[in-house]
Amino acid sequence: MIPSARTAFNEGFTDGKYQEFLRALDSVHPGAIDFRVAETPVFVPRPFREQMEDVCAYIIDLIKEPGFRERTAAAIPPGQWTPGEQAHPHFISFDFGVCVGESGMPEPRLIELQAFPTLFAFQVLLPETYRAQFPIPPGYDYLLGGFTREGYIRLLKDVIVGPLPPQEVILLEVKPHEQKTRIDFYLTEDYLGIRPVCITELVPEGKQLFYYRDGLKTRVRRIYNRIIVDDLLAQRDSLGPVIDLTGDWEVEWVSHPNWFYRVSKFLLPMLRHPMVPPAFFVQDLKQPPADLSSFVLKPLFSFAGQGVILDVTTRDLEDLPDPENWILQRKETYADIIRTPDGPAKCELRLMYFWKDGEAYPVPANNLARLSKGKMIGTRYNKDKTWVGGSACFFQP
Repeated sequence: MIPSARTAFNEGFTDGKYQEFLRALDSVHPGAIDFRVAETPVFVPRPFREQMEDVCAYIIDLIKEPGFRERTAAAIPPGQWTPGEQAHPHFISFDFGVCVGESGMPEPRLIELQAFPTLFAFQVLLPETYRAQFPIPPGYDYLLGGFTREGYIRLLKDVIVGPLPPQEVILLEVKPHEQKTRIDFYLTEDYLGIRPVCITELVPEGKQLFYYRDGLKTRVRRIYNRIIVDDLLAQRDSLGPVIDLTGDWEVEWVSHPNWFYRVSKFLLPMLRHPMVPPAFFVQDLKQPPADLSSFVLKPLFSFAGQGVILDVTTRDLEDLPDPENWILQRKETYADIIRTPDGPAKCELRLMYFWKDGEAYPVPANNLARLSKGKMIGTRYNKDKTWVGGSACFFQP
C-alpha cells in the first residue's frame, strides 16, 4: 500500500530470513502457534488509517447514543442474556477489507465488527518480531493512540485485570490448550499474570466461582471471556457437566457476554456510512434484491467466517429456517494490493479499541492484518499458498 516500503521490504526478503523469523516467534512458546504467519507485514498510509478511524468513530458514537441497548435487545438470542452487563463493552474490533475506490486509490470497507477480544497479546510479539528480523521504515509503528509497548501492556492490564490480584482474574475458554489461538493465551499470562482456564475447571459454590491455581482453591472475581458460545455448544457433549455462563454469578466480565451480540453483524443494517457496505436483515426483505449475486449471506453469530454463503441464490434465502439470524451484505471486491514474489495478495485489517471502566470513550490501541490469495480470508481458502496468513500493520507516521 506504500510502494516505497513494499519495494524495500521485498528486495530485502529471503526465505532464510523468514525461517529465522518463524523460529524467533516459535521460541517464545514452542509449538503454540497453530496458524500460518505471513511473510510480510502491511504498510498502511496515514490517510487510509484516518479513513478507518473515521468509520470507527461513527460507530462508537452510535454505541454511545441513549437507547442503544434498547435498540439492540433483539440481538441477544433467547436463553443467552446474562446478568451483570456493564454500561459499555471493554473491547471493539473493526474489520476492514482493502478495496479500490472510484478514485482508483485504496479505500477501507467495513466488513465486520465485534465487541470481543482478539489476539491482543500476540499482536505485540508478532510486529516486534517483524521489526527485529526485517527492515521496517523508521517512524512506522504498529500501535495506535500514541502508545509505547510498555504503555499498551499497561492499558491491557488496566482493562483486563484492573485493581484485582491477577490470580483472581482468569482467561476463560473451552479447552484453551487445544485452541489455535493458544499462543495468545500464553502471552497474556506472560504479560498480565492471569491463567487460561477451561470452563470445565470452574467450581461453583453458591453464586461464587473458584478454580485451582497451583493446587490452591482460588476465587474468581473477574473473567476475561474468550468463549464463543457456538464453540461451547458444539463441544458441550464432550465436556461433561459445566456451569451455565448465563447464571447470576458474582463475577465481573471483560467484556460482558451480552456485548458480543449487541456489537456484531447485528449492527451492520443500522449503519449508514460511505465506507460501510449496505446490509439488510433477511427477515425484513419483502423480496430479494434484483442483483442478488452482488450480495453475500452471513449468519449473525458465527465466527471466523463460518456459514457464509458467497454465491447466494433465492433458494438459499427460502431455505433459511431462521431468517431473523441472517443478513445480506453487499459484496466488496478486495484489491490485489500486496505485491509478493508469486502474485498479489488481498488483505483485511483489524483495528482494536479498548474501553476502560469509567472512561467516556474507547481508544484505538493495536491492529492485526490477514493476507489472502483465495476467495475469502481464512486458512481453508489459502492452503498451499505463500505470503498469506496472520500479519500486522505498520502505520505511516
